[in-house]
Amino acid sequence: MKIEQHVLQGICFLPSPHFNERPDEQNISLIVLHNISLPAGQFGLPYITDLFLGCLDCTADASFKELQGLEVSAHCLIRRDGEIIQYVPFNKRAWHAGVSEYEGRQGCNDFSIGIELEGSDHVPFTNVQYASLEQLVKTLIKHYPTLSEHKITGHSDIAPGRKTDPGPYFDWQRFRASISL
Repeated sequence: MKIEQHVLQGICFLPSPHFNERPDEQNISLIVLHNISLPAGQFGLPYITDLFLGCLDCTADASFKELQGLEVSAHCLIRRDGEIIQYVPFNKRAWHAGVSEYEGRQGCNDFSIGIELEGSDHVPFTNVQYASLEQLVKTLIKHYPTLSEHKITGHSDIAPGRKTDPGPYFDWQRFRASISL
C-alpha cells in the first residue's frame, strides 16, 4: 500500500465535499477508529458512502430522518470484506470526531485521521477488516512521521459519554499486537 499526494494508491477514492483545511497539515498526530452501519446493524449497502458524499436519500429508511442535513465524512472506510474506500485526502480535515478531546487537545478533527469500520457495537469485526486496518495503519505511520502505534484511539475515548465506537467487539489487543513495530 502506498500514499501519493495524501491519497492511497490502488484503492477506490470517492471525494467527499465534507472536509476543509487543517490548521496545520504537518501535525497529523492521531488515528481515530470508529464503527458505522446504515441502517444500524445492516452491512454491504451503499448508504455509508452516500452519507459521506452528501447524497444520502433520507427517505430510504425511517432511521435516516435524523441524518437530514448532516455533513460528515471520514478519511477511510473499511468494509466487512476488507475493501478500503478513501473519501478525504489525509492532509485535509475530515469531519468525523465532532466535539472531542485527546490528551488535553480539543477538536480532534484538526490533527487526526478518521477510519470507519463497517460494523456496530453488537457484532465482531471480520478478519479481513483487521488485516486491511493493519495494512492501512502501518502505511499511515510510515508516511506521516508524527503518527505512531501509540497515537491510535477510539471515538469513545475522545468523546466519552457521547460516542461508544468502535465498540466492545473491537479487539484492541489483537489490533495493537498486529501493528506493533
